[in-house]
Amino acid sequence: HVDGFRFDLASTLAREFYDVDRLSAFFDLVQQDPVVSQVKLIAEPWDVGEGGYQVGNFPGLWTEWNGKYRDTVRDYWRGEAATLGEFASRLTGSSDLYEDTGRRPSASINFVTCHDGFTLNDLVSYNEKHNLANGEDNRDGESHNRSWNCGVEGPTDDPEILALRHRQMRNIMVTLMVSQGTPMIAHGDEIGRTQHGNNNSYCQDNELSWMDWSLRDTNAELLDFARKVTALRKHHPVFRRRRFFEGELIRSGDQVRDIAWLTPAGTEMTHDDWGSGFKCVAVFLNGEAITAPNARGERVVDDSFLLCFNANNEPVDFVTPDGDYAEEWTAVLDTWHPSGDTDLLIKAGEKITAAPRSVLVLQKTA
Repeated sequence: HVDGFRFDLASTLAREFYDVDRLSAFFDLVQQDPVVSQVKLIAEPWDVGEGGYQVGNFPGLWTEWNGKYRDTVRDYWRGEAATLGEFASRLTGSSDLYEDTGRRPSASINFVTCHDGFTLNDLVSYNEKHNLANGEDNRDGESHNRSWNCGVEGPTDDPEILALRHRQMRNIMVTLMVSQGTPMIAHGDEIGRTQHGNNNSYCQDNELSWMDWSLRDTNAELLDFARKVTALRKHHPVFRRRRFFEGELIRSGDQVRDIAWLTPAGTEMTHDDWGSGFKCVAVFLNGEAITAPNARGERVVDDSFLLCFNANNEPVDFVTPDGDYAEEWTAVLDTWHPSGDTDLLIKAGEKITAAPRSVLVLQKTA
């Protein structure tokens, strides 16, 4: 049995007389095929030709590697200014890319790293590619990686830099797992695999590109964290909704909308707030306002969550919103801690501190 197909450089398949055409004969044939049209179709929605970047432009049957998700999450966590609005769009399934064609959040294959480019460990350890071993004078591979080495290029013994790098990896992991859409991780990222800054290892059939299984022990805490955030997503359907958020009251008698964006002060974000250069935001996900039923046609009800993101270099106090959202919250994840473990109880209107460059996940308990 074949579950589906992933099409490399898929924009090439849509080219007719050199131009990319969503209505090309290839897509017609796929749509009409009684077998292929029923399996998973995953596009890498770009190629090397002019006009080849086609993220969001594939037909309704297709899911896509969301390159805009990758770029935005990288930019946000390296502290780039003016990324907050884009970050919010990517976190919630990229409706701007997929909703108009009738697709659902699952059409967005969310990823930050893959077989091409830096590993997750290298993404937080190198500002520049280091591809001399490939024999092309470092000309090959992507030069604009949206990476940040946390203060030192490559290997270091500095405990503060190493702690920050591991925290950045945890931040990216949890961002991926609480985002609407379909998460994709690169094999080995969960144990901190490195290619020592080589972001184009296609020609390296050696220790540089092989899996170093001893990292399971060396980075056991990172592996445990990856398991923890994966389980969080698996157990809570509010992180994997089948339909996009509406930003509205869903049912008669509801006190809060299905989603709300909040400032650290606990007030709703305004238009000016989005353009202010903030690097921190809280988002409320209403587990009681999931509109799509499950596969058996049953209503889906989940816990509600408050996600606090802080990409600043300083700690930020988040005030939990008023009692319409929740009377009490429990902090269930804090990326400041290597294990992610925390169990703080916070009442409505109280403050909780997000450490520099960290994520807090709060679960409604009352």
